[in-house]
Amino acid sequence: MRAVILAGGKGTRLRPYTTVLPKPLVPIGERPILELIIHQLGRAGFEQVDFLVGHLGELIRAYLVESGAVPAGMKMRFIFEEEPLGTAGALHQIEPPDQSFLVMNGDILTTLDYADFMRHHHEQGGALTIATFKKDVELALGVLKGPAGEPLAVTDYVEKPTLHYDVSMGIYAYSPTALQHVPEGHFDFPDLVLKLIAAGERVVRYPFDGEWFDIGTPAEHERADQAFNSDSARFNSQLATSV
Repeated sequence: MRAVILAGGKGTRLRPYTTVLPKPLVPIGERPILELIIHQLGRAGFEQVDFLVGHLGELIRAYLVESGAVPAGMKMRFIFEEEPLGTAGALHQIEPPDQSFLVMNGDILTTLDYADFMRHHHEQGGALTIATFKKDVELALGVLKGPAGEPLAVTDYVEKPTLHYDVSMGIYAYSPTALQHVPEGHFDFPDLVLKLIAAGERVVRYPFDGEWFDIGTPAEHERADQAFNSDSARFNSQLATSV
């Protein structure tokens, strides 16, 4: 199996860490988050990983090549973006795939079983599969409800409601068909989802209820680091079986 890791962002929300380090090299426990990810992928049966890098990308390549952090037998390829092409447009730089492949952000700590995720993608037969996580959003305000067409009428009042959403985890399975809908130039993933739906392509989700952290902010990085240090085995020993 093949994976593509998007590791070209500047990580501005994670400053000051990312002033000197690219976000995928920010540590969780004693190792960079990217090293944890590629070892998880290796255990799940992935044999090749393409790294799409930009900001401080040479540091990413130097660390992975010189530290011996890459699992034995895993093939690596580093692709440098000369200019930002977006979270989908950058995929035009990879070698054209002849089968489905995984795409993910390089700053995710999760217990998701990547092999099962790819198996789900194959079974559902979609052009694109999105890993999703249930997220609660609490509003610290009272919400008014009223009938359609009567903007002044009030029929209900809900104090500080909690809204429930299925959010993207930043982990996707692409079929070669999905990549055919990505135009040249800058193009972002949300635009691809809408384009696929408009074209009648099948887009499916993979609901996940385990551990998931996107370390995009200092607060979220601290939560992820605490979770990992409290029980690293949850993240280091998935029971994934390759597909």
